[in-house]
Amino acid sequence: MTLLLRLNFVLLIVFHLICDAKAIVTEGNDKNPNCPSIKLKRQWGGKFSRVIKHRPVAVKYVVIHHTVTKECTNFLQCADILQNMQHHHLTTLDLNDIGYNFLIGNDGIVYEGTGWYIKGAFTHGYNENGIGIAFIGDFRKKLPSRKALRSAKRLLSCGTEIGVLDPNYELFGAMQLSATKSPGLMLYNEIQDWNHWSPHPPRRISRNDLHYRP
Repeated sequence: MTLLLRLNFVLLIVFHLICDAKAIVTEGNDKNPNCPSIKLKRQWGGKFSRVIKHRPVAVKYVVIHHTVTKECTNFLQCADILQNMQHHHLTTLDLNDIGYNFLIGNDGIVYEGTGWYIKGAFTHGYNENGIGIAFIGDFRKKLPSRKALRSAKRLLSCGTEIGVLDPNYELFGAMQLSATKSPGLMLYNEIQDWNHWSPHPPRRISRNDLHYRP
């Protein structure tokens, strides 16, 4: 390994340690009552991002998805689904990481994907200035658990509290922005009653985004 490669590797490790430290402070619920319980990527067995691409603060858009996988009701189930999903995104879709910024299980736990500060790959044209939140499961004919819905709302409140989300952010279902049925009809009907949901999607804001569409 050349000196330059070693240096890049060390810098990548340091960056992730800093991100973990920042995550512990800003994403935990000890400091801020609006922040839900969040399992960091390393806790559920996720791999580091292959490429680090930062996004602006404060983000203006939130996009809600579902994963169209099995649901999960405990940590072991959710971690297994997330590990398989990340492997699929990395190997089959050739993404740099799992596509979403956060994922939420029916256990009510929020699972870190790319997190607050690194660009995801969830909706083409909106990754640069958006946060992608995916509910784990298929919600075309049923809703996520009350715990999951409550955690999503707390995550959004947390984002505005810590300054990552613009106080006037707009929230959309993925189907409003691209040719997909995500986040499922039942969940889409639910989020229309949430604060910040908008019936008027913005024009695509970036043409250079990677895209994952479940």
